[in-house]
Amino acid sequence: MNQFNCIKILGINFFNGTVEQVMNFLKSGGLLVVPAAPALITIKSDAPYYQSLLSADVVIPDSGYMSLVWNLFHKKKIKRISGLEFLTAFFEDTDVKTAGIVLINPDEKEAETNLSFLRQKEFDQLYITSYTAPMYEKKRVEDKKLLEIIEDKKPKYILINLGGGVQEKLGAYLKQNISYKAAIMCTGAAIAFLTGHQAKIPGWGDKFFMGWLFRCFENPKLYVPRYFKAFSLFTLLLHYGKNAPP
Repeated sequence: MNQFNCIKILGINFFNGTVEQVMNFLKSGGLLVVPAAPALITIKSDAPYYQSLLSADVVIPDSGYMSLVWNLFHKKKIKRISGLEFLTAFFEDTDVKTAGIVLINPDEKEAETNLSFLRQKEFDQLYITSYTAPMYEKKRVEDKKLLEIIEDKKPKYILINLGGGVQEKLGAYLKQNISYKAAIMCTGAAIAFLTGHQAKIPGWGDKFFMGWLFRCFENPKLYVPRYFKAFSLFTLLLHYGKNAPP
């Protein structure tokens, strides 16, 4: 995204602009990732994940915590764009509704929920392909069956609705191996906020960086420890700033 404004944080070029700019860029294809704080703290220990972020064409600053810490200590501010904000705009785009889409989901239940949501949004079902992903290896993510489906359908958009740390590796793998340039979007749980499969986050909650709080209220055993660990991102940002960790 050299034609747009970016800010380098931890060696990663984070996009610093508007949702509309991201949407227009992706209509020509590219890999989009939306790293959250719990995943970002693993970049020193999970090299394949970090490499997938570096290989992305668009890295959205989804983490409100990262944005707040960065803006507190740096003169050049970054404008947060959440995965929820991006997906809301994506699903309202009239051009997208008649384009080929492959949905990559973690299980059959979420697959049906996501398809039902797209039907409500008046997407053309003839152009939608749903795929339930297997359990991938942590370090090396490959899926030849998915590649065959994508090469057969040639969708314009590939929407990966998996967990952080895995979906980015899958996105990088697809970018390297498909024969044409598609828009590959690693937006994870963001669609679940819209479908109701996870905690509903109101617009004001997302605007004021409170999405994590709604998730913690819904499932404290899962999300409280996860977000508690994410506070170590403060040390990472303070120590390395714009530079890549060793």
